[in-house]
Amino acid sequence: MAYKLRFVQRIDQAKKDEFLAIEKEFIKFEQANPHMPQGTRYLPVSGKEPTNTLIWECEFDTLESLTAQFQAIYNDPKHEELLQQQIPFMLDSYAEIYEVLA
Repeated sequence: MAYKLRFVQRIDQAKKDEFLAIEKEFIKFEQANPHMPQGTRYLPVSGKEPTNTLIWECEFDTLESLTAQFQAIYNDPKHEELLQQQIPFMLDSYAEIYEVLA
């Protein structure tokens, strides 16, 4: 059975460029740290989520590995530094965990 971790972040539209510039730093951070989850990012074009939303998703083999990686993300000082830079540009943020049925 597999699981998906999903972060959804609504962005202040007036600060979207600044937010995305920091998101590029998160991408570099993930690429430089293979022990961190390597997520896929999405910007909605059409659908339920407004276009000023960033969605990050990553799949894990087990709920235990997802939980361990979730903790690794928040215990990493560089990740925390980038997150603190990005928070002023967010309107809302939440995490979701899904069980993959297929």
